[in-house]
Amino acid sequence: MLLINHLALAQQGDNTYQFLQLPNSARTAGLGGINISLDDNDLSLSYHNPALLSDTLDKTVTFNYINYMTDINYGYSAFAKDFDHLGTFAAGLFYLDYGDFVETDIYGNTVGSFVVKEYALNLMWSRRINPQLRLGANLKPVYSVMESYTSYGIALDLGLQYMNANELFRAGFAIKNMGYQIKTYTSNNQEDLPFEILLGFSQKLAHAPFRASATYRHIQQFDIGYDVEDSSSSTAEVSSPNFAQLFMRHWVFGLEFIPSDNFYLMLGYNTQRRSELSIEGNGGLVGYSWGAGLKISKFNISYSSARYHLAGRTNFFSISTNLNRFM
Repeated sequence: MLLINHLALAQQGDNTYQFLQLPNSARTAGLGGINISLDDNDLSLSYHNPALLSDTLDKTVTFNYINYMTDINYGYSAFAKDFDHLGTFAAGLFYLDYGDFVETDIYGNTVGSFVVKEYALNLMWSRRINPQLRLGANLKPVYSVMESYTSYGIALDLGLQYMNANELFRAGFAIKNMGYQIKTYTSNNQEDLPFEILLGFSQKLAHAPFRASATYRHIQQFDIGYDVEDSSSSTAEVSSPNFAQLFMRHWVFGLEFIPSDNFYLMLGYNTQRRSELSIEGNGGLVGYSWGAGLKISKFNISYSSARYHLAGRTNFFSISTNLNRFM
């Protein structure tokens, strides 16, 4: 349970269903953990902004597996279908499995085992308003079970994407996880969902194979920092982040090298992750992520790795294809 609490604290842990904020694919993880402006014909990207669900994704299917920490694993799968005059629809499932836990009595004797799992069904829709603007929505029923405690709720994401005429610049805006915890884990313990407002930008160079992205998270709350007690001081001094540090914690940066349509490399930097999870005096590569994508025959395959802590890293694997290629 300590690891579950660690996961929650690392993701603004004063809300329930924190797993909804996790990166769902190798692409998003490699670009720092989230991207709401870039579509690039990738169905997985629409999880963080439903407006990225485009008609070019008709009959696309994607599978994502994440080897998180210790025996925690999670994944995301989705399928998209375009309908003329109605828009593009997609259905996906996000699951998180914390592994098996040993159940003991008050004396430490093993009496059994239990599981901790969470699920979110994604029902997405998007439609192009004009050649440069597209909107989308994602309805997410959520179910969570922790030993004998269960909870379910409903969440809604709304998003917009703007693309300029030459398609080199894209901007995204998303309001995520509006909703309600319908059934609480325990009585009289209503919890809020991890509500968040984001703004993102992506720019591809016209004459060079590079594309940069930047995402500003938690627009609704500027101060997402916390006071840190200096353990080396005998007077228990407490330091608070300054304005610049608080401002930078909102940003996630990504950079792609795209030499061809069949291959790309990516690098990401998550400022909040580095500021909260790195060890004082030895940050290492905490907060950084990297990965690569390759198109082989009819399949798009990608892998990325993200460093959450000096003690270990997280691996992301994704594969997708368009069923129209087989017809």
